[in-house]
Amino acid sequence: MRLVVEAGQLRAGDATAPVAAAPVSLGRGGIVPASAKREGDGATPAARLPLRSVLLRPDRVPPLALRLPWRWLRPADGWSDAPDDPAYNRPVIHPHPFRAERLWRDDPLYDIIVVLGWNDAPVIPGRGSAIFWHVARADGAPTEGCLATARDTLVSLLPRLVPGATLEVVPPA
Repeated sequence: MRLVVEAGQLRAGDATAPVAAAPVSLGRGGIVPASAKREGDGATPAARLPLRSVLLRPDRVPPLALRLPWRWLRPADGWSDAPDDPAYNRPVIHPHPFRAERLWRDDPLYDIIVVLGWNDAPVIPGRGSAIFWHVARADGAPTEGCLATARDTLVSLLPRLVPGATLEVVPPA
């Protein structure tokens, strides 16, 4: 499956799946060329991002039939966003000696997280971390650089996502 994000709209489809379209929230810093993406800029990179895995919050999301690798989110889960951390742009467990985002949140944004392949092969410190596809805020507000879609849309797409699928962020024309 190929997913494309263009002008705030997500399009999903391939030869075997019906096409779906839905609004998507992007980073508050807009879309930037992949080469310009930096940690903390709030921007979403213009890039083809492989879908790596899924994290689900067990107390808020029922078990789903998924083809992507997945696991239950745990209260101590985090993601390092400190460029000087040897575990930069990798999952970590809290407490962690470096700055790291907490993935177990009070709000519903990270109830479902699709981990996208950004700056992970190899990891380059400072090029940006934790580009996720997650649940959007009710008002559709921008993210810190991730992509976000309405919960119902994300839940309906998850079972169709397969290893090797990509999400491509296309810069504005």
